[in-house]
Amino acid sequence: MTKNLFKRFFNKKFRKFDDITCLLSKSSLIFFFLTSQLLPMVFLSLPAEADSHAKGGTFIFGRGGDSVGLDPALEEDGESFKVCDNIYDTLIHYKDGSTEIEPGLATSWESSEDGLTWTFHLRKGVTFHDGTPFNAEAVLFSLNRQHDKTHAFHDVGGSYVYWIATGLAEIVDKITAVDEFTVQIHLKTAYSPFIYTIAITSFSIVSPTAVKEFGDEYSNNPVGTGPFKFVQWDRGDKIVLAANENYWGGRPKLDRVIFRSIPDNAVRLIELQRGGLHAMEFPNPDDLQQIQDDETLELLSQPGTNIGYLAMNMDKPPLDNLKVRLAINHAINKTEIIKHLYQGLGIPAKNPIPPTMWSYDDTIEDLTYNPKLAKQLLAEAGYPNGFETTLWALPVPRPYIPDGRALAEVLQSELRNIGIETKIVTYDWGTYLEKTKNGEHDMAMLGWSADLGDPDNFFYFLLSKSSAEKPAGNIAFYRSDAMQNVLEQARSISDKDKRISLYKQAQQIFHKDVPWVPLAHAKQILVVNKKVKNLKLHPLNWKYFRNVSLER
Repeated sequence: MTKNLFKRFFNKKFRKFDDITCLLSKSSLIFFFLTSQLLPMVFLSLPAEADSHAKGGTFIFGRGGDSVGLDPALEEDGESFKVCDNIYDTLIHYKDGSTEIEPGLATSWESSEDGLTWTFHLRKGVTFHDGTPFNAEAVLFSLNRQHDKTHAFHDVGGSYVYWIATGLAEIVDKITAVDEFTVQIHLKTAYSPFIYTIAITSFSIVSPTAVKEFGDEYSNNPVGTGPFKFVQWDRGDKIVLAANENYWGGRPKLDRVIFRSIPDNAVRLIELQRGGLHAMEFPNPDDLQQIQDDETLELLSQPGTNIGYLAMNMDKPPLDNLKVRLAINHAINKTEIIKHLYQGLGIPAKNPIPPTMWSYDDTIEDLTYNPKLAKQLLAEAGYPNGFETTLWALPVPRPYIPDGRALAEVLQSELRNIGIETKIVTYDWGTYLEKTKNGEHDMAMLGWSADLGDPDNFFYFLLSKSSAEKPAGNIAFYRSDAMQNVLEQARSISDKDKRISLYKQAQQIFHKDVPWVPLAHAKQILVVNKKVKNLKLHPLNWKYFRNVSLER
């Protein structure tokens, strides 16, 4: 029954790639024609020396949309960040392809014993792309313009979304310079994820000289210390970057990077196949087989740093009953969901954090698909004939759940098999979020994608008692003293081994209490020409091209 249901959704949602005119709208075909004719002009617009280096070349990356801006402190969208990641450096870097950290513009760092003072020792001999020196003054300018409301440039350009959203606006007391190459950040309270938070793109170090020169227009004229420097931006079309010849980490192997904005997934694939791109994001799911059959292309995939889940509102009986929540977990066939709805581009979830996140406990055994056991548990809970409830379906595709309505109908069918009748409910995206945050649902789909490489980013927002206060991030309204105690300890100490142990305890508590059905960790995918070397997926969705090269 479940398999037939999946097939019906699959056949309804996707078409065969038999004829290009079946997939592309007229506007897309016109766009394809224009890009096919104008692509050589992209290269003609570049200086003659663009491909002069023996191991250089121009790498062209196809994406679905343009950046909003290139001032990292002001942006909040992935398309802006993936360009900023190649223009700027942060004090601390995330390692290529990892959520672990390494030195960036700070060569080393340490915290005081109480965790309230962080000292960063800065890299010497670094210059911004405009030739001005990198030093403590630049760090103070970059961070204090976000933190200090009296800073001369605090109100220039917009609001500092991530400084506020990460809590740094409240946690940071002051930022000071000890000397020309030493900076201290003083916190009001100890906060273990701090070092991972300061590594995110929003806290990149910008050229004070450039910000002062361009003011509100700095977002269109970015200047950092990163491996590539800004050359030009044709809105809605392309952003061009050139290698930073004096990059402190060594000159990039590439001469140029071009980010091309091509909204239509099918057009991007055609451009990749004809050589107009070297890599692309977000292929149509029904094109995956075609991609895998193309000997010139490689499909890169890995589990994303995300979680899609079905939250059970523990303020609403009978979902406050542990055996009912266990029954619902045992009723759902996650393997079939991944196979058909995610088309294999995901893995079943068993923990509230993804396997790409440090402290993930792979020793935990998932609750098996077992409808017979589910019925038994319902009977033991006092519901031998089941019950009626609501199932809230995501109204929009998300990285962690690609089709909320299709998933809801599958879940509805599987729950009916054990006697639970569900009414599917949905709203527009904004209303859905507002209502679930205020606990109007019984069971609701939601998910989370990592902002930074620290488990606290998942656990505290999604499962703490603090986050169960309305409007809640913890939409299961799960309130566990044991969980809260572990999470408070984990964010207040700096010893990573002890934190790993605590987060493993948290996963055991989660597994015992089952406030959710953890459904899936969706995979990240990139389609890459095989001539591209050392392009890695990053678990936080950011794109680092500093180590990429092209085979001649």
